[in-house]
Amino acid sequence: MQPQPSRRAPVHARSRSVVTGVVIPIRAFAVGKVRLADALDAEHRANLSRQMAERVVAAAGALPVAVVSDAPEVRAWAHDLGVAVLQDPGTLDGAASAGVRWCAAEGLARAVVAHADLPHVTAGSLQPIAADASRPIAVLVPCHRGDGTPVCSIPVAAAHAAAGGTAFRFAYGPGSFRRHLAAARRAGLATRVVRDPLLAFDVDMPEDLASMAVQP
Repeated sequence: MQPQPSRRAPVHARSRSVVTGVVIPIRAFAVGKVRLADALDAEHRANLSRQMAERVVAAAGALPVAVVSDAPEVRAWAHDLGVAVLQDPGTLDGAASAGVRWCAAEGLARAVVAHADLPHVTAGSLQPIAADASRPIAVLVPCHRGDGTPVCSIPVAAAHAAAGGTAFRFAYGPGSFRRHLAAARRAGLATRVVRDPLLAFDVDMPEDLASMAVQP
């Protein structure tokens, strides 16, 4: 698996027509993917995590990217790629919410939250998930097991409840796809489910490595 080219234009140079940002929470490279420990040693797991994350950054195409992490190696890597770096609040839900707040502060209308462990994404493949701009639509990509939510997209306004309304709340973990569907409906959002095998495939279990030609 080869990472995509990593240099990106600085955020301030983006086109004014860009209205969506991409948020990539990354806890760490060095200690990531513990569930793969029986198949890959720590060095190989770290290398795999970094390669997959670089593909996800490339999948954003021309969209601005923020990486959410407190891990020094991840923050240095993200700075080298020229993307924004945000502090990690400590949970995946909190990291996604921090990314949405960053999008709002940047004047962006929509946030795409993408997991960093998507080995099959291609350059620019997240851009169709960003196409709804400020429209009240949540775009959800269920994982290949139909359980998790490796990619989702919401208008940033949905994270703040209007008078008498309900804000969208991230709810990662087992069964998150169903919870995110419910959260979108409570927030008054229409939902668009995208069943894209390249965006849906995340690497969580040793059996997931079988499709990737990864050798320990």
